[in-house]
Amino acid sequence: MARLFAWLASFRLRTLFRAIFLLLAGATLALALAVLREEKQQSFDNYRDSFAKTRDQIAARLRHPTGQLALLNPQSSGQQVTPLRPLLLPYAALDVDEQNKVRNAVDMAGCAVHYPNDASLCVAVGSNPWAGAFVYAAGRFASSTLVPHEHGDRYLTGAHRLRIQLSLRGQDYRWLAPVELEGGGTAQPGKLLRGRLTGFTEIPDGDYVFTRPQREFRGWIWQSAACLPGRTVAPDCEREVFYAIRLPVELLREELMDKRRPVWPPADMNDIRVQLQVFAPQADKPMFDSNSADARAPFLLADLQSLLLPGETLRIRKAGDDHAPDLLHMLGEEASSEPISPLLLGLIRRLPVDSSAFPLETREEIATPVGRFELILTGDARSANRILARAATRVAWFVAAMLGAIFLAWFAIELGIIRRIAVLTRRAQSVHKSISASEGLEQLNVADLRSGDELGILASCLHELLRRVREDMAREQIRAAQERDMWHAVGHEIMSPLQSLLALHPGSSDPEQRYLARMQQAVRVLYGAASPSEAFEVSQLQVASVDLDAFLQAVAHNAPGVGITDVHYTPAAKPIAVRADEFALEDVVTHVLNNAQRLRTPGSPISLGLESGETSVRVCIRNQGPQIAAEMLEKIFEYGVSDQAEAGAAGSRGQGLFVARTYMAKMGGTISARNTADGVEFVLELQRS
Repeated sequence: MARLFAWLASFRLRTLFRAIFLLLAGATLALALAVLREEKQQSFDNYRDSFAKTRDQIAARLRHPTGQLALLNPQSSGQQVTPLRPLLLPYAALDVDEQNKVRNAVDMAGCAVHYPNDASLCVAVGSNPWAGAFVYAAGRFASSTLVPHEHGDRYLTGAHRLRIQLSLRGQDYRWLAPVELEGGGTAQPGKLLRGRLTGFTEIPDGDYVFTRPQREFRGWIWQSAACLPGRTVAPDCEREVFYAIRLPVELLREELMDKRRPVWPPADMNDIRVQLQVFAPQADKPMFDSNSADARAPFLLADLQSLLLPGETLRIRKAGDDHAPDLLHMLGEEASSEPISPLLLGLIRRLPVDSSAFPLETREEIATPVGRFELILTGDARSANRILARAATRVAWFVAAMLGAIFLAWFAIELGIIRRIAVLTRRAQSVHKSISASEGLEQLNVADLRSGDELGILASCLHELLRRVREDMAREQIRAAQERDMWHAVGHEIMSPLQSLLALHPGSSDPEQRYLARMQQAVRVLYGAASPSEAFEVSQLQVASVDLDAFLQAVAHNAPGVGITDVHYTPAAKPIAVRADEFALEDVVTHVLNNAQRLRTPGSPISLGLESGETSVRVCIRNQGPQIAAEMLEKIFEYGVSDQAEAGAAGSRGQGLFVARTYMAKMGGTISARNTADGVEFVLELQRS
């Protein structure tokens, strides 16, 4: 199994590179899919909101008089604007005697056809047949001060006049309506003018001296006092003229009177043609003609097309009859001709989104004076997919470019780096299997892998480094053998004098004999080791029961002999036995006392204290002086760490506290340092015996 893992590990780098590029490509696709799915969800949510807004906008538009006018006149959609045809108003009738009423009604209904020079004209009929079979004409035009018709004039050409022609079922009705000032008098420039339009049946020869006006014809005309905006202010400038006329159509009135249940509006109302012209005094060419080619139609049902989103269907029919024919059937069209990727469209359709309770059809009822209409709006969720697919098609090349860049980088690294690494790996494994490592390092063939790039330089350097490593290893083996021989020689030369000195001090109570024994143990520890740290770590201690109280008394008593003064220890009342090696424990305490002696405040004492527990005993060594930095409280026990600059040159190797922790661990104890209010305290904890 280990060999299998080792074999698999030889492919780890190549596998890692390839996995990274595969993950990059997969992450790019996953990101694109995640964004696409999120966009689809947002598109569905937006479509749901847009669908509801479309329904509300259409319903609000149709409930407004403008919309009701279009709803009552569905036949007006798609036909020519001129000649004008009467529209069915959402009002019972128009009060042509009141300017404000008729102006507001026309503006609210939006029935006016607009012409250049601020002119407009609305031709309509009321929704109530019992208000009379009248055709109403209301509009405005711009003119200088109106010239009225005087009573008794033989001809009407000397005044401003309106000429109206109405065609119905092969019959033509013609009226000529000159302006007559209310109450007589003459018109004054710059003054508000209100007059009557008297309707005469048009006579070919123009002689109206013995002609009486039609009684049912009613018309009023008003001219404002202010000049039109943008016109030069002058006494006789152009001012707005507004007029309202009620045209009696005998054919329609007779039809209503002959039926108990009249049909209104007439079935052939769309066949009625109306033309209105305005003539200035003594002019044969009209200053305004309703049949002008520049006429612009009012709002029609066809204008609802712009509110529909692609795929949405709008149907309008009479309410209460599911089999009634549609007055309007309209389908939303796509305004954009941008291409759509079939692949992306199919992918978007398959992306899962939350489409629960998605409204695909909604119904609204619109009340009008002539009945109720049902509005049916049907949505198509596929339009949201197509809108998103169109946007995704535009940005798809970004994702394709990212994937192309990833695979191009993969190919370049695979060809330029991974392949050469694989070759180098195979050759190294082949050399490792066929010959020994020492000779194989020399026989590694990397000649064809050398080049000017980083990998070629690495192969060349590897060849040279392997050769130098082999040479350095040989030199290191020679040096280690020489050091080992030196340690043997030094140890042999030191052990003989120590044996002689021990013979001069045979008494166990002799202090000199104690220090000589410690020196002999230190030589044994270091004898034959390659390095001091290795010697301390592999040393063997003789752990036995030691009276810690007597031991500390001896340490405090003998401390002045090694140059450490003012060491204070208060003896315990009874012996305290712990498990320790006496010589090693003395080395530990001595190393700590040496550090305390070096760093304490001059003249301050070093105190030794005991704290007894149930299973362990703690020795506290305190001194007054500088504290240890918090980050160094643990590092001071590492080998070679010292607080003295140029420690090696001064003879300090930074190994005292390392030896102390090593010996304490071998005796089953611990050593730690902590800062106090006025100095430092080292705590040695030993197990009770």
